[in-house]
Amino acid sequence: MYTSDSALRAFREARHTFIAGSRIDMGALAASLGVDRTSLFRWVGNRDRLLSEILWSLAVPTLDGATHAAEAVGATGAARLVVVLDRFTADLIDAPYFRAFLTREPARAMRLLTTSDSDVQSRFVARVTTLIEQQESSGTFDPAPLSAEELARLLVRISESFTYAEFISGETPDPDRARAAFEYVLRPDAVHATPAPIGDR
Repeated sequence: MYTSDSALRAFREARHTFIAGSRIDMGALAASLGVDRTSLFRWVGNRDRLLSEILWSLAVPTLDGATHAAEAVGATGAARLVVVLDRFTADLIDAPYFRAFLTREPARAMRLLTTSDSDVQSRFVARVTTLIEQQESSGTFDPAPLSAEELARLLVRISESFTYAEFISGETPDPDRARAAFEYVLRPDAVHATPAPIGDR
């Protein structure tokens, strides 16, 4: 995340443009700030870096809202994971500015959001890993035989496959099917006994 006043000013201006559903043009952004492109790039990095920071800045409150929704219904364990991931995925599917970005720049969006070197994906995996570890620590969920991070990566991939369905499989994004997939994997209605490690089976 940016920390300098100059970078934050550029970031806020670009974020406003993005939320409005418009393409971020680095030249136009520099002009609106009254600086040259060299200064802008020194402040915020290249366009991909700026877009990644904007995307994550929008994902965080969406994840926070999904977490609060789970707390509001008293969900714990696997049920809590389902509620958070379901709400987050559905909100992304329904966000006009997000769909506009996917439609406008599909190749760049997929690269910034879903590849292994994506800052956005790695941060998303880290947040889901923390969520799983919290439920594990409370004794309400056990991710075994996977580690918390391994399960988080699987769940993130499920979220991505439904959020970006039109680009991955040519299908229409469907939050109901996403929820069904999360429930199938996490089994919130099942009693989660601790399974034996894979190597001991």
